[in-house]
Amino acid sequence: MQLTDKFGRKISYLRLAVTDRCNLRCQYCMPAHGIDIVQRKELLTYKEMYRITRVLSELGVNKVRLTGGEPFVRKDFMNFLKSLSFNNKLDQINITTNGALISKHINELEELKINAINLSIDSLQKEKFAKITRRDVFLEVYKTFELLEQSNLNLKLNVVVQSGFNTDEILDFVELSKNKDISVRFIEEMPFNGKGQRVMEDEWNFNKILNHIKNKYPEVEQLSSSKSSTSVNYRVPNYKGNFGIIPAFTRTICNDCNRIRITATGMFKNCLFDGGVFNVRDFIRNGASDNELKELFIKTVHHKPENGFIAEASRGNNVSESMSTIGG
Repeated sequence: MQLTDKFGRKISYLRLAVTDRCNLRCQYCMPAHGIDIVQRKELLTYKEMYRITRVLSELGVNKVRLTGGEPFVRKDFMNFLKSLSFNNKLDQINITTNGALISKHINELEELKINAINLSIDSLQKEKFAKITRRDVFLEVYKTFELLEQSNLNLKLNVVVQSGFNTDEILDFVELSKNKDISVRFIEEMPFNGKGQRVMEDEWNFNKILNHIKNKYPEVEQLSSSKSSTSVNYRVPNYKGNFGIIPAFTRTICNDCNRIRITATGMFKNCLFDGGVFNVRDFIRNGASDNELKELFIKTVHHKPENGFIAEASRGNNVSESMSTIGG
């Protein structure tokens, strides 16, 4: 059995949020006072997350990305990673983190079956970083960046391009790839900051970001990427690393989507932009068997919307959630 939607897309990638909590308060993600976090009993337990992942892996999901909130905020996260690494049907276990808490775990992460770390870092300037994240942790995050770059883990930097905040640093991030074997990923800003869409001075979409880079580096070359890649990737000739742009909001990557999401409270989402299809946590706690879970996943994925615009329209354009709640 294989998870396939009605458009023939095979679903092989799960984004699993392990918590809705975060130690930062990034402006594009949540309000300054934070969000209303759910009670712990409402979160999926690690045992439930392991079971969901195991069942999905038996249906063809071979890549898992663990997100939050901030996954390292949750107690015993490293033990959960150890248990996941025993699932021989998983080819990749990746983590998205803000880097403020993980420097002491890097050696252990290398020993586990962790393939890649996506480090969220939206500014290379200490004061600006503090303004964006509303926390003074830049030095620790940058230390994490340096340690990860020296490790054997694949490293991507996630940079949310925010109008009026960090667009003047885009070229600085590209220049980081000159001597470092890293992938910089510029991400179109999303509207999910927990209180509706943030007012933007002007829209830094895919084309504007790319044209801005090409003005400085007209010789950039496009790299070949996997069919289901979320980014369009490029390299400045003779640079050690590369950069890419993720059209998260303009959604030109939907046609080859192979992803599903499960939030920290167990909400199954066929698309980032849908309102959630069903709560797998409740289904499990009501006594569902593994076969019943498989039947539900197969049935639900079959109805995956063709793209994010259709998914958004079906929920009435309600975008008052936080990315921390949705799962990064």
